[in-house]
Amino acid sequence: MDDATTTAVGGESGGDADAARARAAVYGLLAAAFDGDHETLAAALGDGTLADLVTRFLGDADGDAFDRPDLDTEGLRVGYDNLFVVPGPHYVPPFASAWADDPSEDFESDSPYHDAGAAGELLGDPAAAAARSHAAVGFEPERGDAIPDHLAAELEFMRALCEREATLLADRSDATDELAAVREHQRETVGRLGWLDDFHETVEAEDAAEGVFAALARLARTFVAWDARSGVAAPDSGTVSPQ
Repeated sequence: MDDATTTAVGGESGGDADAARARAAVYGLLAAAFDGDHETLAAALGDGTLADLVTRFLGDADGDAFDRPDLDTEGLRVGYDNLFVVPGPHYVPPFASAWADDPSEDFESDSPYHDAGAAGELLGDPAAAAARSHAAVGFEPERGDAIPDHLAAELEFMRALCEREATLLADRSDATDELAAVREHQRETVGRLGWLDDFHETVEAEDAAEGVFAALARLARTFVAWDARSGVAAPDSGTVSPQ
């Protein structure tokens, strides 16, 4: 794990810019994992980065799931596709619209997996909200299969926001208004990720054999909750240092 990421997860404390940069690194790794970037995920498994994050955020829980020297990129690809790509018996939709409690207004779909007037849709209101948030700062997701509320796209958005926060803090110029706007977008984004609780529990049930993606879902859920509480700055305050 690099020094910046160590700062974010409770190692030696650095400045606010270092903390923001470190949060960006964690979000970037999680975005890659949930976008099917299996080479990045395999590297993080091999060099101990994920094990370090689990120790910091989950204690001993799920540690064994990341101790899998037998899993290569092909094994990760098969597990990822079965869970998040192929609409088969173990499919778990990795986007917010599928977890909405209520159907979106005026939503129409010819998908066999969508019942008219029911939740569990593709590109519903949560996707529209995410797209508006991305557009407000000129962000165009490269991850998430062009689905704005895809978990990988929203995690990538948080990476970009944290990187911008780090740049503003390191520059030390008078950018108070922009910094406040960036942090408000961060709060809005983590607020849209409340569906991670149900997502994690479902992935855990469907990934009982391998466990890697169940552990990743738990790590993402826990890290986002930590960031909402301790990483994202409160209004009119400085960045809260990791505890």
